[in-house]
Amino acid sequence: MEVFVLFAVFVVGLMVGIPVAITLGLSSMAYLLLADIPLVVVPQKIYAGMDVFVLLSIPGFILAGNLMNNGGITERIIRFANALVGWIRGGLGLTNIGASMLFGGITGTAVADAASIGGVMIPGMKKAGYPADFSAAVTAASSTVGPIIPPSVPMIIVGALSGISVGKMFLAGAIPGVLMGLGMMATCYIISVRKNFPRQEWQGFSEIGKAFGGAFWALAMTGIILYGLLSGIATPTETAIVASVYAFVVGAFVYRELPVRLVPKIISDSAISAAAILALVGFANVFGWILVSERIPQAIASGVLTITENPILVILIINILLLFVGMFMETIAALIILFVPLLSLATAVGIEPLHFATFAVLNLMIGLTTPPVGVCLFVCAGIAKLPLTPVVRAIFPFLLSNLIVLLMVSYIPALATWLPNQILP
Repeated sequence: MEVFVLFAVFVVGLMVGIPVAITLGLSSMAYLLLADIPLVVVPQKIYAGMDVFVLLSIPGFILAGNLMNNGGITERIIRFANALVGWIRGGLGLTNIGASMLFGGITGTAVADAASIGGVMIPGMKKAGYPADFSAAVTAASSTVGPIIPPSVPMIIVGALSGISVGKMFLAGAIPGVLMGLGMMATCYIISVRKNFPRQEWQGFSEIGKAFGGAFWALAMTGIILYGLLSGIATPTETAIVASVYAFVVGAFVYRELPVRLVPKIISDSAISAAAILALVGFANVFGWILVSERIPQAIASGVLTITENPILVILIINILLLFVGMFMETIAALIILFVPLLSLATAVGIEPLHFATFAVLNLMIGLTTPPVGVCLFVCAGIAKLPLTPVVRAIFPFLLSNLIVLLMVSYIPALATWLPNQILP
């Protein structure tokens, strides 16, 4: 009875639009009251969920991304991407995807990518003659690359949940992230040729050199983050702080586009964003503790294993489940609730934890662009001033491309595990 109420309150809360963190808290409270468990458990488990050292890196990476975004990074990265691929048919669409790949290596969040790149690229593409729905769709789809290419907030969450090295998680996302970007570029090019979208003139290698010089300090931030993690010199948390200081220095004194008077507001906004994520982590930990107490993870694993123990079919079942969940639930909440039980199922049939973690995150990133709760869809549709329906239709080819990459990563473990095992054995 208590478990039924737990899930009933949770589902109803999501359906009526209550924020996920509050929904998790309300459903957990309902369960505890019915089960006559002291409510002191709630603050204890919330604190335990947030009291993980690696989670301190999340505010740092969010602050670094916001500082760089306000310091002139977006325009410089777009210019560099445009110099590289803008001369190809559908060049602005390709530039959009390329910029997202580069930008994602700095912010680590899809929504920040969609808002920042979209704010510049969607109006620019519309002005150049691209359909508004295509412009919004390619921006939303490409923003999902951000949390796959390191650094990545979801990867940090997974590392905290599973004990997998965050450095290994970052490296595991590199090849899948590049594959996603290249797949979407191919899709964009095919659509652009079929519909005769515009292209611009080749601007020469001198423009590539100038654009790279302008974007160098922004792009170097990714190198600093990875070097700090992979060399062992710094923990993820320390690396995030170094990245924030670096972002401030570059924005304020190198690019000179970050007004120092804006820094307190940027810090405040970053703190609010980080607090929302950590509150979600805390409430989800209470919810997760209840699931473990009721042996729900074991029941899920046993239920699937009674159907099949074939790893190929188990991976397919997990992907279908996560794709469905990603259509309705925010990524981090879904990871916190489902990752541990599904990890136990995956390891039971011989799937390596690092491999599973990679395709699970990739799967839920795709959910950011699927209705009805695809956050990036709403952001880009709002910028393009369109209703959701035409953007959903236009994004379908890109979703198909990303699903193909998901299947490749799911069934070819080396795409996720080879790079981290080579660099961090």
